[in-house]
Amino acid sequence: MATRSYMSIGEVLVTLKTEFPDITISKIRFLEGEGLIDPERTPSGYRKFYDEDVDRLRTILKMQRDEYLPLKVIKERLTRSDEEPPAEEVIAAEAATEKAAVEEIATPPTGLHMSVDELASATGVERERIKELESFGILCAHGMNGDSYYDGDDFVTLSIVKDFFKYGIEPRHLTMYRHFAEREASFFEGIVMPVLRQRNPDAKRSAAASLGELSSISRKFKQALLRTNLRPYLQSQ
Repeated sequence: MATRSYMSIGEVLVTLKTEFPDITISKIRFLEGEGLIDPERTPSGYRKFYDEDVDRLRTILKMQRDEYLPLKVIKERLTRSDEEPPAEEVIAAEAATEKAAVEEIATPPTGLHMSVDELASATGVERERIKELESFGILCAHGMNGDSYYDGDDFVTLSIVKDFFKYGIEPRHLTMYRHFAEREASFFEGIVMPVLRQRNPDAKRSAAASLGELSSISRKFKQALLRTNLRPYLQSQ
């Protein structure tokens, strides 16, 4: 009997489960539905995953896990790679730029409208936990034509905070981050507001650049303060 050159969706799940514990068959199907992967089908409709399909899926999952990139950015990067594979240094520069855009709020992810079930499938977080995060103001469902959806910001936020759950941290514990972010946003708004009052494109670009730099400085400052406070526990015994 000839050996198959492809895997079923269940076999792909088993193959990637160790590296990506949150992966589910629903998530694989969701990524297919979003056009990020396109496995062949047997005449009876079963998916056929070849090595290149599994490698592509692994790449997508790594970008979600390690860089917290929204699906729109991942899809754009994969499309560019398919059309003309760039040099290694270009890939590194693009990755750094896109990651900075997510981390420093300069370019918020756009174009994602996900239901609670789609968000749960894409992140591996139970819908009940998503609703709980929403009740504490960590996530924010939006309304459109009578339907509720989550956007790219919610996806990035959930991709980050789910790592807290491994340590037994509950959604209610995360409200301190929300309160601090709200105060910090108001503080930064006061700094750039005089520039925005000029109401011209150059002023808007300057304000956006200032906010990005302030966000970067703030992140580094908070890391330094946290390191200082945790130093007694981090020093080698």
